[in-house]
Parts: sequence; structure tokens; C-alpha cells
Amino acid sequence: MSSQNNPHINAKSIPLSERRWLKLARPVIIVVALIATWQALVIMTGAPKYMLPPPADVWNTLISRHDVLFDHARYTIAETVIGLFAGAVLGTLAAIPMALFSPVRFWLMPILLVSQAIPFFALAPLLVLWLGFGLASKIAMAALIIFFPVTVAFFDGLARTETGWLDLARTMGASRWRLLTHIRLPAALPAFASGFRVATAVAPIGAVIGEWVGSSHGLGYLMLHANARVQIDMVFACLLILCAFSITQYFIVDRILRAALPWQPDSLKPAR
Repeated sequence: MSSQNNPHINAKSIPLSERRWLKLARPVIIVVALIATWQALVIMTGAPKYMLPPPADVWNTLISRHDVLFDHARYTIAETVIGLFAGAVLGTLAAIPMALFSPVRFWLMPILLVSQAIPFFALAPLLVLWLGFGLASKIAMAALIIFFPVTVAFFDGLARTETGWLDLARTMGASRWRLLTHIRLPAALPAFASGFRVATAVAPIGAVIGEWVGSSHGLGYLMLHANARVQIDMVFACLLILCAFSITQYFIVDRILRAALPWQPDSLKPAR
């Protein structure tokens, strides 16, 4: 087979140094392209600044109001990170008994499905009423959004453990606990990692929704008040910080999971 018909050979034919430079330059190229598209939209639509501010105005706001922005950002970041790990722990504690005990699965699965039918935005006022205007209600909101994808992914991984492995372990006299800790959990961790990656991407949504409903700090609170004052450049600045934080958090979690789970399959990598 010729190298022109094999994409893997073409990829490998690129020198290693060039591939590294391309990988490093990719985020810069994407950011520049997005900013150029944004500026082109401003010019082509002729939208006023109170509807669609140009990138330069948003950058100036980021610089001139950085103290206010990052003071509020630290609250949102704290709420998101704590909510992320709280939701992951709750999801893990729900998935394991569901996989091990059919009565637990029989009664708990319908409750999980019903919980997803309730709009999270409708729960936010209740959480603020019950837990107050502080961090607790925002952490709870983030944890609720994260809980379901982690639970479902981890449960699916536990339920789909290779039956041949389990049968072999049983013939060797493995107890139910050893089956869980030595076979089912390691086999299900890649599925848990997939659910945790999804949760990482959506975690800030819960914190921001909670701040919209009732808060005195955070980027959601700042966005709400800036929008009421038609300070759309400030709203965009908050959105950019949220995007940067979400992307950074996702890649940090992804790197940690890849290092911690070297046995997880990666079908996107070319075959060697």
C-alpha cells in the first residue's frame, strides 16, 4: 500500500519536531481564528457595542477590571472544583451498590431517571432557600449536575465487565469483594474516566446557575449585574474567563486520568 493511501504513514512521515510545533501552535491558531471571526461578525453586522462588543473592548475590560473579575472568579472556581469532586464521590457511591445488588438497582435507577426530568434551574431557588446564599448552595448545584453522568458511566462500566474474567476469578475462589476490587473496579475505571471528563466540562454550569439565582459573589453574579447595566463587555469578559477555566480544568483532569489509567483503550491513536 502506498503512503498516499495510508493516513498513518503520512502522519508519521512528518518530522517529530514539526509535529510538536504544530501541537503547540494549534491552540494559538484556534484562538486567533475565533477572534478574527468575532471581529468579522462585528464589522459585517454593524452591531452596536451594547449588543456585540468588539474583541478589543472585551480585552480592555479584562485588563482594566482584572481585580474585580478575578476576585469573583475565585469563588466560581472554588464552587466548581468542590462540586466536581463532591458529585464524583456521590456518583461513585451510587454506582457501586447498583452494580452489586439488584434490589438497589431496581429502586434507585427510576429515582435517578426522574431526577433528570426536573430542570436544574428550577432546583436552584430551593437550594438557595435551604442552604443559603453562600458556597454551599452553589456546590450542591454543581454536584447535582455532575452526579448523573458519573453515576451512569461508572455503573455501565461495572455492569459490562468481561464475563470471562469474572468466571475465571470465581473458579479460583475469588470472593465477591475481591471480584469488585481486583477485576470490576479496574475494568470500569475507563468508563468512570469518560463520565468524569463529561462532568468536568459541565461543572461550571451548576455554579453559575446557582449564582444567578442568589449570590453576592462569583462570575454568574457579576454577569447578571453587568447585563442589567448593559455592560456587555463585562459579560463577555466573564464568559471568556469561564471558558478558559473550563478548558484548563478539562485538560488537567484528562492528563491526570490518562496517567492514572494507562490501561484504558484509546481508539483515536493510530495503530503501531
